[in-house]
Parts: sequence; structure tokens; C-alpha cells
Amino acid sequence: MTHTPEPAPQPIQPDSAPPDSDTRRDFIVEIPPALIEALHRARSVAVLTGAGISAESGIPTFRDAQTGLWSRYRPEELATPAAFEQNPRLVWEWYAWRRELISRARPNPGHLALAEMETRLPHFTLITQNVDGLHQRAGSGKAAPLIELHGNIQRVKCYQENRVVDRWQETDDPPPRCPHCGGWLRPDVVWFGEPLPWEALAAAQAAARACEIFFSIGTSALVEPAASLPLLALRRGARLVEINLHETPLTPHATHFLPCAAGAALPALLRQTWSQGG
Repeated sequence: MTHTPEPAPQPIQPDSAPPDSDTRRDFIVEIPPALIEALHRARSVAVLTGAGISAESGIPTFRDAQTGLWSRYRPEELATPAAFEQNPRLVWEWYAWRRELISRARPNPGHLALAEMETRLPHFTLITQNVDGLHQRAGSGKAAPLIELHGNIQRVKCYQENRVVDRWQETDDPPPRCPHCGGWLRPDVVWFGEPLPWEALAAAQAAARACEIFFSIGTSALVEPAASLPLLALRRGARLVEINLHETPLTPHATHFLPCAAGAALPALLRQTWSQGG
């Protein structure tokens, strides 16, 4: 697939962003016309999201989340199987605290735009590294696949049997126990030292190979194997779009780089691509 030279970008006024985001009402998002045209013609699109889009909803990034009583701990000391085996109550209570932080957050315009985008395209796959569930709360995953590479903090699974558990008996001595085998329950997230679920990774790689446009949104482009997905799509001839407040190792490879918040860029892109009901 070849790309033609691009005309000058069109300045677009973004939708209003949530408080505390880096978007300002007077900030102009420049959407390349070639990207608008390509997205309007596309039949297959894949999107990878990282911590940046959640940060726009006020959720601290993983390594910035330590405050108060938890400030003495490093996330790497808590999010491991070894830490859980050594002190399961401490790890369970840390994740309960994180779930409380996340419960107060709301999907931002970037999440909502992606939920709408999946209804506009014949083939759309949303791949996320985030565990907060904000994409689901925005409506994603109803009309197209939603792949959670690192799990979901709202789900719980058995540590021994590795299966999701929907109901359990609360206890004053957490973590609670699995109703099936009596083992400890743990968050259904991927910890340091654990592999990604192979089904999720295989589906993400298949989407990257098949797409015409691949969006990398709010990711550091450093965490593997997710960091290889945009390059996989690029090698298969896809147009690569990076939306990030800062440049990353992926930026030199991007067909289009939009240096702004997802909550500004994505609503503007949607509005321009499918304006006037088209």
C-alpha cells in the first residue's frame, strides 16, 4: 500500500475536554486531510490505547498512582505473583484502593469517540493496555471486538485455578477465597513476570496484520509485546497514526503524528470524517 503526498492539514476546533486534561478550548487540532480521506474509505481499522487516554479522565498512570499510605511502595513491589504470595492481604487492599480511584473516573471524549468509531466501520478492533474498564463504560465492545491485553481490574479470578469468579463470600481477612476450590482470589490483571493471555495477544496481532489504518493512542511505545503491534501493522502496509502529547520511539515511523490529547483529536477526526451524517 502506497501513500500519496499530503495537502496542508485543516485546523479543527476540538470538543471540550474534561477538567485537568492538557486540552484547552482554544487549542486547534490539525487533522491531515489525507487521514480524513483514508479513514472515510477504510474498511478495517485497529486501535491500541495506553495510559495516556486514561490519564485524561484523571486516572494516574500506573507508576504515578502511589499516594498517601501507598507512597512507600513501588508498584513493581506489589504487582507480582511473589508479592501476592508473600502478603496477599497487602496486594488485595492495594488493588481495592486502585479500584476506588478508578470508580470515580468517567470516560472522556476520546473514549466516547472510539465507541462511536466502531459503529462507523465494517471491521474495527480496539486493543487496550488499560485495566480500568473505561472503554466498556463508554460503550466500546458492543459492535466490535475489544481486546484487553492486560486484563481488567474490576474482574476477579482464582489464583490457583486461573478462572474468573463472579461471586464470593466477603471476609474480614482479605483476600477472599474462591468458592470452588478455597484458594485466594486476585485481580484479573497481568502482573510483572506473567505472560499476556495468548488468546488476547493472538487476536491483537491478527487485527494489526489485517487493518488498513492502525491508531496508537496514549501509549509509551515501550512495553512489549504491545509496542510491536503498530510496527506489525506498518510492515503489512497499514497507515500508522500516533496520537500522543509527547513523541515516542514510534513517532519517526508514524504516517501521521497528532501531538495532542486523544479527547481533542478523536472527536475532531470523527466530526471531519463523517460530517453531515456522511
